[in-house]
Amino acid sequence: MTVCGKKPTMGFDVPSAGNNGAAVRRGGSPENTTAQDSSTPKRPETPSKASNADDASSVPTPGRVSGKTKQTINIKDELEKRQGGKPLLNLVVIGHVDAGKSTLMGHLLYLLGNVNKRTMHKYEQESKKAGKASFAYAWVLDETGEERDRGVTMDVGMTKFETNSKVVTLMDAPGHKDFIPNMITGAAQADVAVLVVDASRGEFEAGFESGGQTREHALLVRSLGVTQLAVAVNKMDQVNWQQDRFQDITSKLGHFLKQAGFKESDVYFIPTSGLSGENLTTRSSVSQLTSWFSGPSLLEQIDAFKAPPRSVEKPFRLCVSDVFKDQGSGFCVTGKIEAGYIQTGDKILAMPPNETCTVKGITLHDSPMDWAAAGDHVSLTVTGMDIIKINVGCVFCDPKEPIRACTRFRARVLLFNIEVPITQGFPVLLHYQTVSEPATIRKLVSVLHKSSGEVLKKKPKCLGKGMNAIVEIQTQRPVSLELYKDYKELGRFMLRYVGSTIAAGVVTEIKE
Repeated sequence: MTVCGKKPTMGFDVPSAGNNGAAVRRGGSPENTTAQDSSTPKRPETPSKASNADDASSVPTPGRVSGKTKQTINIKDELEKRQGGKPLLNLVVIGHVDAGKSTLMGHLLYLLGNVNKRTMHKYEQESKKAGKASFAYAWVLDETGEERDRGVTMDVGMTKFETNSKVVTLMDAPGHKDFIPNMITGAAQADVAVLVVDASRGEFEAGFESGGQTREHALLVRSLGVTQLAVAVNKMDQVNWQQDRFQDITSKLGHFLKQAGFKESDVYFIPTSGLSGENLTTRSSVSQLTSWFSGPSLLEQIDAFKAPPRSVEKPFRLCVSDVFKDQGSGFCVTGKIEAGYIQTGDKILAMPPNETCTVKGITLHDSPMDWAAAGDHVSLTVTGMDIIKINVGCVFCDPKEPIRACTRFRARVLLFNIEVPITQGFPVLLHYQTVSEPATIRKLVSVLHKSSGEVLKKKPKCLGKGMNAIVEIQTQRPVSLELYKDYKELGRFMLRYVGSTIAAGVVTEIKE
């Protein structure tokens, strides 16, 4: 919510014609802006605002101008210029509960200087007082009181850091079984993943065997389109950096990840210690490790990931992950832009409510922007629409080329290790991007060959584990979907049943 204070001054930094509007709106120099920021909540009532009625009427002008420049803006060049030409990487951290995900990434952020010493000292004191001294680094990412009291991550924490060649948006996903729906939301927005496993005796096995989250998380991210994976073998200091233990874990996990669909060349194993900070940002100097491991540190590996191509040329699509009221008129929505790009002043359409609104401001990592493109996690301030109409899971799109909302669609699904065979009328929970919607498997159309995709059997009576099939799914309320062949990011979904993930699927046909 800290973003909100900046909202009213947002999005009018358009260098050319837009600046006239900005000068009027901001009251002159940038120094004044900060002074005004602190008084933001009072601004709507101030007489100066009322007397500026003419200026207010001039506000749409930058919007109209940016509407015209939208044809001329070369988004690829703009993306090159931004961040000094560093590509963006969306990274999700996954793994079994208590594998040390939040501590590992919290320590990494501290070593990178993203958390100052004073704040870190405060966390250390507070965590000692709470009797959780080892949780100090985890508190960098676990910010809510409940997460700190329970000692588990519950929501997806999001932050940003830079490596030598990338700008990384980091999402810390919960590992506990109860919060898998939140983890799916995080994984659906990621390009690459870091899977954290606990190297200590018995702990790796508990996370990896049936009932552990290591397998399910790895399957989920692969099904949601993540192809590059770094496995941080954490807490290696607890087993004295033994090479045998590391090799034991890599062989077991490597075999499973290959079955899950990862290429061996895209999976990297890195021994680390989140608590002591070994091998996180710089290569370790511990002789017990350097004697047998000469590979990269975790940060070097994240830096070496290839940034995926972005669908910038396609029509605009943004999945809403949060909605909240702004201090001014209008409200804010946050989410990841899956395709296309957007500028302040653009008109966008929200589906399923099928209502248009205007983008008044765009914020990327707490700083106001004039435009944002595919891959960015943004907050948009929108006006001209009632906040009640928008829910998490709605999709904002280009009014000229809208996304389709439907309650029935056909999909190709791959069934996981299910205990109950799937029959017609089977109830499931559909997880798609940021939405989870009750649904029913309405028809079993056909069973397909796993690799060739040819039809093996039409109208099967039931589907068992490991099968590949075409099914028709009916949802209770309309859901905005795209075909997988048109938008890979927006054509994938997961099906869950009684607390476990039973299938991954891609949309092949929308039935309205």
